[in-house]
Amino acid sequence: MEALKQGADTLFILLGAVMVLAMHAGFAFLELGTVRRKNQVNALVKILVDFSVSTIVYFAVGYGVAYGAHFFVGAEQLAAKNGYELVKFFFLLTFAAAIPAIISGGIAERAKFWPQLIATAVIVGLIYPFFEGVVWSQHFGVQAWIKAVTGAEFHDFAGSVVVHAVGGWIALPAVLLLGARANRYRKDGGMSAHPPSSIPFLALGAWVLTVGWFGFNVMSAQTLDKISGLVAVNSLMAMAGGTLAALALGKNDPGFVHNGPLAGLVAVCAGSDLMHPLGALVVGAVAGAIFVVMFTLTQNKWKIDDVLGVWPLHGLCGTWGGLAAGIFGTKAMGGLGGVTLAAQLIGTLMGVAWAAGGGLLVYGLLKMTMGIRLSQEEEYDGADLSIHKISATPEREANW
Repeated sequence: MEALKQGADTLFILLGAVMVLAMHAGFAFLELGTVRRKNQVNALVKILVDFSVSTIVYFAVGYGVAYGAHFFVGAEQLAAKNGYELVKFFFLLTFAAAIPAIISGGIAERAKFWPQLIATAVIVGLIYPFFEGVVWSQHFGVQAWIKAVTGAEFHDFAGSVVVHAVGGWIALPAVLLLGARANRYRKDGGMSAHPPSSIPFLALGAWVLTVGWFGFNVMSAQTLDKISGLVAVNSLMAMAGGTLAALALGKNDPGFVHNGPLAGLVAVCAGSDLMHPLGALVVGAVAGAIFVVMFTLTQNKWKIDDVLGVWPLHGLCGTWGGLAAGIFGTKAMGGLGGVTLAAQLIGTLMGVAWAAGGGLLVYGLLKMTMGIRLSQEEEYDGADLSIHKISATPEREANW
């Protein structure tokens, strides 16, 4: 029976890893559909190469930083328990690699290619797993301290804060240090609109992310005996709430509508194992509203050129999700309990501060040493031709 359980657990978490791996295709197509046509190839290449760099760095360094384990032993040892520990690494890697995929959307259309890969290596190797270890592996006694002070540990079941808020808050200083795209905000106070290049691809990306998210959330149980249908239905309700709120506040804009479910899913990650489905619906709806309002404010009023709105979507909706778990996860609000708002507030603020500081340090150093922005000419030509020497849709076929 034990062998069967081990095999089942390994398959369970492997399926989760594959579903979250598929989400990276969602990140790629969401970015491809949102950026202008001259930057579509770059969006696709960045996500794939970032994932590959993340894999090697997280295998060699990051997983050890987070969990104190390493894989520099014989294959015989690695194959023990049906290779469960290896597949667990694969699952958690797909979370870690989401950080550079999130950042990619914010810095699109004007960031240099190689400095971003260096940033990916540092973030996935050190910055992200340090906080991951604090929350999910009891490092430095921080969780014990939060419990002693507030009566409960900081609860983040599937990473509203650990993954999404951290990704979004690392992205914010990167976006600010890069500056806006050329001619986005004109000297006369006007703005140049850069509409999405392909709503169908943007929608495809959103759908792939949405479907994969059920692996992201449900498989965060990590073993089959801990699986919870509550997590699945809460994710579903938050997705619906986010979509409808974004539809209403975004005035039928398809960009908002397709980011709405993502906002809801970001926010429900933390408390998806605790909330009542009606609570999850409210959490998702609030997140959808946060995204529309804050995306509009950052772009139009504050003139922060965050191309995909990753700070509002992941940074702010992830922050809301961390806090929401402490509200809607309580028994008074129909949840399972075992959480306090004070613990959620402390843990969430720690994640935000760590991520914003880390992002400022990494991108600040890169900007000072090698530069992080394409030249004016390269940006005008587009990242596709400047970096990859080919466009997504060549103007004419060569005659051979």
